Amino acid sequence: MATLVLDRSNLELRADGAALALYEGGERRSTIPINLLDRVIFQGNIWVETAVLARLAEEGVATVLLSRRHSRRVAFLLGPAHSDASVRLGQYQFAMDETWCGRWARRLVRGKVRAQARLLRSALAARPDRRKALTDTLSQVEGAVAALRDAAGCEDPARIRGLEGAAAVAHFRGLASLFPKTLGFTCRNRRPPRDPVNACLSLGYTLLHFEAVRACYVAGLDPLIGFYHRTAFGRESMACDLVEPLRPRVDGWVWQLFRDRMLRDGHFVRDKGACLLNKTGREHFYQAYEIFAPPLRRLLRRECALLARALRKRGESEVESPSDDDGVF
Repeated sequence: MATLVLDRSNLELRADGAALALYEGGERRSTIPINLLDRVIFQGNIWVETAVLARLAEEGVATVLLSRRHSRRVAFLLGPAHSDASVRLGQYQFAMDETWCGRWARRLVRGKVRAQARLLRSALAARPDRRKALTDTLSQVEGAVAALRDAAGCEDPARIRGLEGAAAVAHFRGLASLFPKTLGFTCRNRRPPRDPVNACLSLGYTLLHFEAVRACYVAGLDPLIGFYHRTAFGRESMACDLVEPLRPRVDGWVWQLFRDRMLRDGHFVRDKGACLLNKTGREHFYQAYEIFAPPLRRLLRRECALLARALRKRGESEVESPSDDDGVF
């Protein structure tokens, strides 16, 4: 299954039976069978028939709309909803269970911090010239791993967030030492990203978040109700939970993009303090992402399926069949 990325002006997308017809400047350029698509990414000013969106939704093809300038998520279109309400019933009950949420949070953050440590160890082997910076930051990250391991039975959210935050600061300090100083990457920043590395991290996290929302949706989970990221207006907190252990993989992949010179400073533009991928940069980015992303998609689907199985048992236990005496009104 393929991903269709539409990232140019003057494009039109129309429905044509079991296919999509792509027009540019009023001329038909290509035809894409819908059954070959798994997701569509729209970025920028593209004309789309409503019949196209309806057909994509009917066929279960996920759609994400990104703003042209900053590559920010505007909307998701995910198709028919999962029909098993017992999964969400269980999810809502566990969301109110502080013990469950604490164990879940500790598991997520421990997985994330261990992944950060693995990335830093790999970087140390590849870049011995950065030994001092990487050794210092690796020591701090491994200290957070040990603290989370030794805190068995302790699921205090404030302590977990503190350990996660300290590890993140150290991790990005070590990561910054791997990039040329000319890129201007010294720490994590966003909204807007101010350097090429952060521009790629932000877009990579956005796409990964989309994959997590979709995996939730397919498994019958409510993307808005998280166990570590608590409920917040307009935020898919469960998706935020699920991407945390996978963020270091995006970090390592972005380092590889620059290390292999697939992306360079010339693939970015700077405007009013924001650093943005230009058209050529986005083309390289999306091509590389489609090679990088499949294992993460499988991990997210597997994690959501396992979680949904546990939640379904809890939800079904709370659903009782009505007796003959129970009226509807």
